[in-house]
Amino acid sequence: MAELKKNEKIIELIDLTRQFEDGVVAVDNLNLYIRKGEFVTFLGPSGCGKTTTLRMIAGFDKPTSGKILLNGEDISLLPPNKRPINTVFQRYALFPHLNVYDNIAFGLRLKKIKVTYKDKNGNTFEKIEKLKKAEITKKVEKALKMVDLEGFEKRSVSTLSGGQQQRVAIARAIVNEPKILLLDEPLGALDLKMRKDMQLELKEMHKKLGITFIYVTHDQEEALTMSDTIVVMKDGIIQQVGTPTDIYNEPKNSFVADFIGESNIFSGTIVGDKKVRFIGHNFDCVDEFEKNEKVDVVVRPEDVVLLDEGKGQVDGKIVSSIFKGVHYEMIMMVGKTEIVCQDTVERKVGEKVSLHIEPDLIHIMAKEFSSNKYDGYITKKNTVCFGDGEFECDVTQLYPGSFLDEEGYLITAEGDKIDLTDVDVNVEVGLKDIEISDDQDAGGAIGNIVSMIYKGDHYQLIVRTDENEEDFVFDTEYTWNENDRVSVIIPKEKIKLTLKQEIKR
Repeated sequence: MAELKKNEKIIELIDLTRQFEDGVVAVDNLNLYIRKGEFVTFLGPSGCGKTTTLRMIAGFDKPTSGKILLNGEDISLLPPNKRPINTVFQRYALFPHLNVYDNIAFGLRLKKIKVTYKDKNGNTFEKIEKLKKAEITKKVEKALKMVDLEGFEKRSVSTLSGGQQQRVAIARAIVNEPKILLLDEPLGALDLKMRKDMQLELKEMHKKLGITFIYVTHDQEEALTMSDTIVVMKDGIIQQVGTPTDIYNEPKNSFVADFIGESNIFSGTIVGDKKVRFIGHNFDCVDEFEKNEKVDVVVRPEDVVLLDEGKGQVDGKIVSSIFKGVHYEMIMMVGKTEIVCQDTVERKVGEKVSLHIEPDLIHIMAKEFSSNKYDGYITKKNTVCFGDGEFECDVTQLYPGSFLDEEGYLITAEGDKIDLTDVDVNVEVGLKDIEISDDQDAGGAIGNIVSMIYKGDHYQLIVRTDENEEDFVFDTEYTWNENDRVSVIIPKEKIKLTLKQEIKR
């Protein structure tokens, strides 16, 4: 985002961190600003920190460190009722024993305002008073009109549809005239058609109100449909901030590309000036990277043009075709690589075809992971501890020409005897050198699969351990499920070790 004048920023999050009592870091050093009147969506999978961030803005959670500024003033420790902010939750929390009018008016009846009076001598003085009944009615009617529920004042909320209840919850929030409206997955309890209708209604409501909306969802379509700005989060860290168009067309990494819409993600290599090689062919592109650099290549399914065999850049065969209502979604095989294509014209299963991709529709990203690197140490058994686990390894690689004697001491090529116990080492493991197993005792470390991204001919998985949340990133041809509990297996010859510092002999 372009740099703004101070008074255009309504909310600023500065080095914001939230760590729970069990040590889990839900939000990790987050920095972000939000403009006045903007519709901002926090988007990400469950557990990414988006709701925790919203709760800190609302005042329901306090930051472990960092600051929240509202119009330049620090409100980090201000209680929720002192903030000009209202929240709409997924569960609307309406009062079932009150009608629509009383639900919306509830907060106004508790509200107290300063009223200025003059005495008989012309001196002014202030009194704290509750709102008058006529003022409350006027505000409630205005809120009802805003959410298209005029005439519903006397209806019991229990007789309303889910969409109508949601609108009552929004009316109850906006009737207090907040500067900021927070919405925490407010459409989650609605059916698909009602969700789509409410998406458009919320966007229209945002235009009418002119206040700042901060919205939380895991639904990519919601974010793309309604937002001015999308903040994509993963593991408590912002992955990318941008307009829906930017996020969709120019994802910063594989996670964003995979999470936002459908994507073909391939491993590629830069082979020349604005030339990239993937799926066995050299393509022109518009992104500039160093020659021979390994990259990830993103191509959206709708950007793959299917032609008759021999008339495009690469030939292949259709192996699947599904009608999706407005287009056919087809899978084309090029060698062992799957390419998802979308077109209004169907190519039949078994048909030999060719594909064409325009240079500006090929998006190149620097590879997030090229190998796994850890800090480790050698045990008295000459194994290595790293990544919350212990693995067999070849310690002789630390000293070329060395060997182990019968007692387990390392003998160097010069004949020096070295005890490697507790020696600190650098550990590196390649992306193709890790396997996993359902057998908890088979490997050197245990964790859960927290991410799985398909890259055309293989999956890239991340296994995260419990104790220190260490990640093992690796490529595999086998499919697993997220949250599977697995053990991590690394052959000893695949573990590369180097000394952190030379041992004094």
